[in-house]
Amino acid sequence: MIKYLLLVSLVIHATLANSESASKKWLTLNGQRPSVIARGGFSGLFPESSDFANQMALGTSVHDVVLLCNLQLTKDGVGICQGDIRLDNTTNIAMLFEKGSKTYNVNGQDLTGWFALDFTADQLLANVSLVQNIFSRPSAFDGMLPMSTVDDVRNSNPPAFWLNVQVSISLSVDVSDNNVYDAFYTENKLSVTNYIQKATRLQGVNYVSSPEIGFLKRMSGLVNKAKTKLIFVFLDKKATEPTSNQTYGSILGNLATIKKFASGITVPKDYIWPVNTANYLDPPTSLVNDAHKLGLEVYASGFANDFTTSYNYSYDPSAEYLQFIDNSQFSVDGLITDFPPTASEAVACFAQYPDIKPTKGQALIITHNGASGVYAGSTDLAYQQGLEDGADIIDCSVQMSKDGVAFCLDSVDVTRDTTAAATFMSLSTTIPEIQQSSGIFSFDLSWSDIQTLQPQLTSPFENKGGLPRNPANKNKGKFLTLAEFLELAKAKAVTGILINIENAAYLASQKGLDIVSAVNTALSNATFDKQSTQKVLIQSDDTSVLSKFQNVPAYSRVLYLKDEISDAPKTPVGEIKKYADAVTLPRFSIVPTIDGFTTATTKVVNEMHAANISVYVTVLRNEFVTLAFDYFADPTIEIATYTSGIGVDGIITEYPATASRYLRNPCSSDSMPESSYSIIPAEAGSLLKTVPEETQPPASSPTPALDVADIVDPPLPAVTKPASPPPATSPRSSALANIANVGLSLVAIVVFSSLSLM
Repeated sequence: MIKYLLLVSLVIHATLANSESASKKWLTLNGQRPSVIARGGFSGLFPESSDFANQMALGTSVHDVVLLCNLQLTKDGVGICQGDIRLDNTTNIAMLFEKGSKTYNVNGQDLTGWFALDFTADQLLANVSLVQNIFSRPSAFDGMLPMSTVDDVRNSNPPAFWLNVQVSISLSVDVSDNNVYDAFYTENKLSVTNYIQKATRLQGVNYVSSPEIGFLKRMSGLVNKAKTKLIFVFLDKKATEPTSNQTYGSILGNLATIKKFASGITVPKDYIWPVNTANYLDPPTSLVNDAHKLGLEVYASGFANDFTTSYNYSYDPSAEYLQFIDNSQFSVDGLITDFPPTASEAVACFAQYPDIKPTKGQALIITHNGASGVYAGSTDLAYQQGLEDGADIIDCSVQMSKDGVAFCLDSVDVTRDTTAAATFMSLSTTIPEIQQSSGIFSFDLSWSDIQTLQPQLTSPFENKGGLPRNPANKNKGKFLTLAEFLELAKAKAVTGILINIENAAYLASQKGLDIVSAVNTALSNATFDKQSTQKVLIQSDDTSVLSKFQNVPAYSRVLYLKDEISDAPKTPVGEIKKYADAVTLPRFSIVPTIDGFTTATTKVVNEMHAANISVYVTVLRNEFVTLAFDYFADPTIEIATYTSGIGVDGIITEYPATASRYLRNPCSSDSMPESSYSIIPAEAGSLLKTVPEETQPPASSPTPALDVADIVDPPLPAVTKPASPPPATSPRSSALANIANVGLSLVAIVVFSSLSLM
């Protein structure tokens, strides 16, 4: 089954990933587009250099992708591809050969583990299986794939092949722990030099790299440099190169000496774009231009979609690749990556392509509280950023202050998105009709109170995977009233706006606040009810709220179905049609997942479309922890799946720049020229089928189908002013009052801590 699925992938991409436009001009050394080098194949998904990793890299990347093999030699001199010299870090060898552990001195450091040179090729290939050693990657393939020899990888017929004579102790260990090992093998009576000399003559090797000067100098007189490029690999600047006994940092200052024996260099990406201690980019170094002046190619290494990178990239891996190949100063000559499809997108699709105008029928890009992955949500800066990033629709979730001012904020509970906890914790309370946890609610604060609060940029993953959002912008921006939001939308001539209304019944009956009238009045005052040039989407989870807007032709009504559903039968869909023109659905109502794998695509979108109901999907985010494995830790693939693959009418996202880059690009299926690479949507459930049945996750409980009872809400109650507070009673003793206040404070602190962990 796996072989078949991979073959299908290969055929699709081989058909679509043709030659690029000849009009592109690159700042690489030779003026050609940068190479995509797949380190161990598609090692971001499958174990490094496994057959599946190599085949998947060939099937999902640009047509001239380079396969990189980290070379190791067995006891009988057979070359295998593994990046870690200690096989127990990437295989199950320790379970099979319990007494096989040894200690060797590698470049001055004692290392203990299981080493390839202690085992014959037959022992390893017939018994040992690969495992994934990066915890963010799927472990479902552990123990099912054998190691690959150099011959195995070469026989997969890659367009170009790279042998790297270097050890990466572990991707989770600092790069300064990396060690070269040509000398290590020589000491153990194995010759990497002889092996590579034979391999380049018989198999065809396009690149040979090493961080050891002496090895490359020896190879310089043994290989045909017209066919095989020799590449010097820089390790950590403080590490010592064994031949010269100099640090790699000092060698960097004398690149001319490298030109004598190599045609290029490989450097960690921060050699080119340094990242400071605050995790932001510093200005680039002159390394690429300096190397190019000497005739040296530069290959940047260390790219992976599931590694935390600079905040400048907003968790968008394509943005990082573009930083190295599509700036006005230079372009590296190649990208060494664990995720070759994403590097391919950047090179073949996104680099040097100007945005194209949206085409008719293309999915709308709708913000979620503005560009709330970059600035605090619902602030002026978040909305402005959303528009700069290409959003079609900006949104305002309307909340009400105690004195009746309508303003924009994601939640009626202001605890998460503002600094209210520092000032108004005494107002924390629990309202079961709104939420189960305690909170500080907007309708208990006056607008002047709310204006004293600072916005607070938070991440839904901050306490789960250590993925905070843009700390430099944490408290920037100001909150907008609904009137100010509408004024901004008018001034910027946006394609449209989305107004979200919730808790209308509670506000009317318990707080005497008429949120529906407040919205209607604000829209009317801004003349949105008397025009047709800008879209106006009125969204609510309450059909009675939507009914209040049915007589305004300029408005489209959107029913927010918050709960996940597996199906949308005709009867409830027909009921929706009475109240709404569109629905907003959670992602998993369209593509459900289990243990990180998509399982299928539901029929819900087709069922809604059959009734002429548009579908918007929410909420899309860039952080890799929110993406199914099928999307390759790449938010662009998820966007392509929902838009080009499934055909939703709009996506609601906190990172509109990522969506705009895809939807405004020729590589999206809506506007792909015949000669370009294509970004293929994921086929839900296909990757899970490659996992053996005995190791597949157990089936989850079925999600219910949509029912009429889930749709129709009772009429809104009349707006009723709350009763006046009871007259003050005789004061209690100060001791009791203090005890009560301490208790309330402790409860509030516990509640706030709980909320921050959500």
